[in-house]
Amino acid sequence: MRAGWWLGLAGVTGVLAALMFHTPAYAASGIPAPKQDLKEGTGPATVVLAGGCFWCVEAVFEELDGVTAVVSGYAGGSKLTAVYAVVSSGATDHAEVVQVTYDPQRISLGTLLQVFFSTHDPTTLNRQGPDAGRQYRSAVFYADEAQRKLAEGYIKQLSDAGAFKSPIVTTLEKLDVFYPAEAYHQDFVKLHPDHPYVQAWSVPKVKKTRELFGARLKK
Repeated sequence: MRAGWWLGLAGVTGVLAALMFHTPAYAASGIPAPKQDLKEGTGPATVVLAGGCFWCVEAVFEELDGVTAVVSGYAGGSKLTAVYAVVSSGATDHAEVVQVTYDPQRISLGTLLQVFFSTHDPTTLNRQGPDAGRQYRSAVFYADEAQRKLAEGYIKQLSDAGAFKSPIVTTLEKLDVFYPAEAYHQDFVKLHPDHPYVQAWSVPKVKKTRELFGARLKK
């Protein structure tokens, strides 16, 4: 559904249309950090997350100190169908995802998951904001059993605490292969800050990140 924005909605008209369609939903401020976390080594680590439009999710994680790279891409389907025009049709098993590379000595996976659940709506099935379809599902694509257990435990912790008004529907899916998206999707928010979709949906998420995680931001 994001294609309409790309093809020509402009300025205030596009923004107002989006806001009339659906108001951005976020977690209540101050959701707790995970009670458990991973003890990781000194080298770089990665996690793959799906939280709707990858433009938005990429922009959120690029704000964080300790995050060294964020790449938009696809996961959950085959190499043959890892193409935006095909994925956006909703006819594949892919989700739009970001691969977050981070320094575990500066930021932990637990903190990344806290940011993840604070800046998208994990209670809406196959939808974020104006974007609907399985490709926009909320998911953690875990690389190993340690990542799966941490994410599973955190979801239970948030559910038990009543952090959200509705049940969390985030799926835990084994990462097979991460496929980078086309070049024009990378750093989209940085390169197109005035794009109407970015103004309506990405900017509020970045602002939310800065409000909730000010101490975690890059200097």
